Amino acid sequence: MSTSKTLAAVGPGQDYSESRRWLQLVVGVVCMVATANIQYAWTLFVPEIQETFGWERASIQIAFTIFVLVQTWLAPIEGYFIDKLGPRLMVAFGALFIGAAWVINSQATSLMGFYLGAAIGGIGVGSIYATCINNALKWFPDRRGLAVGLTAGGYGAGSAATILPIAAMIDSAGFQETFFFFGLLQGGLAFVAAWFLRSPKAGEVKASTKLNQSRRDYTLGEAMSTKLFWLMFLMFICVVTGGMMAVAQLGVIAQDLGVKEFQVDLYFFVMAALPLALMLDRVMNGISRPLFGWISDHIGREKTMVIAFTLEGLGIIALGAFGHNPWAFLILSGVVFLAWGEVYSLFSALAGDAFGTKHIGKIYGVLYTAKGIGALFVPVGNLLMEATGTWSTVLYTVAGMDLFAAFLAIAVLPRTLKAHVARSAAMPPAVDKTSTATAHA
Repeated sequence: MSTSKTLAAVGPGQDYSESRRWLQLVVGVVCMVATANIQYAWTLFVPEIQETFGWERASIQIAFTIFVLVQTWLAPIEGYFIDKLGPRLMVAFGALFIGAAWVINSQATSLMGFYLGAAIGGIGVGSIYATCINNALKWFPDRRGLAVGLTAGGYGAGSAATILPIAAMIDSAGFQETFFFFGLLQGGLAFVAAWFLRSPKAGEVKASTKLNQSRRDYTLGEAMSTKLFWLMFLMFICVVTGGMMAVAQLGVIAQDLGVKEFQVDLYFFVMAALPLALMLDRVMNGISRPLFGWISDHIGREKTMVIAFTLEGLGIIALGAFGHNPWAFLILSGVVFLAWGEVYSLFSALAGDAFGTKHIGKIYGVLYTAKGIGALFVPVGNLLMEATGTWSTVLYTVAGMDLFAAFLAIAVLPRTLKAHVARSAAMPPAVDKTSTATAHA
């Protein structure tokens, strides 16, 4: 990992680098905003699809699982092409696929049609998401938490501005036309933005002086041979499961708890509890990523994880206990999303700190497959709820996983990371015989 001189020493040259990297960050956020609704607006379409075709809810939700599995489990392959081709082509490719996915959903008349749309969408979102996170890690080694937090925040909060228009269009024009219109709109926006992206050149970035960061670039094989990698993988699975459950099932949970149609009167406007919760949750989800990322840049990833994972676990427990109250449902679902969204900034930033950025596309790609494992529990959650007759069983289970991850973050992660960085300092530079120089196009 190279370090650049300070602004005071370099003057105009470094000022140009600073402006360029912030521009890259803004473009990455725009791309993430354009991809967010495939995941975060899905819950609005499920009741309409069920009412139109009469399929079981669990069968429809398999499409969501397919989407997440494809998005996450293809990430290592996408990481290879990111490292080889650079960000422009990868994001343009992904934009075409996200547009196609929504168009396919608009024409689907069978479950297999929606499953195909989900798979195509997973490829598109995975390509854009992985590329933009990768680019933020490379441009901001000194502010990784904040940079990837803002980038991931675009994905988490990107749907906040469109939740109400999508819900309104579903009511007025039907879900098929909504899929078609927003697919073309969002795919086109990401495709245009793609051509403004590039990777940093030598000397344009500087390392952090506050955090434990490896100055060695690990290959994928080397990273996967470390204890730290698998500890992060386990923690990622534990924390992401609860959030994935909430994302996919919030509308269903609201309906089953009897709060979906409750009219929230805020004096200056009145809105049903579910769309209001979805809008607020997207905002909280988006805020959490840069917020906790920024905090982690200053106090460390490990301490920040303890705070966030504990908050999420307690929030989910409270949602299970008090979610029948509409106001408690609104507040507690917001707490859950606030504490969950940060996983996508903290784990990616920690991966860059620990393993360097030369091969981070492949390394974080493998680590990101933890989200795919968490997605497997989404339909299982439906089955568990139907078997027990209450969402509390599901919520308490995933809350226990969050609190277990918090325990690992305070008891195991700090010493494992410290030992890893110490070993990396004594190791020779990595040699990857199969790697190709990263494109700067």
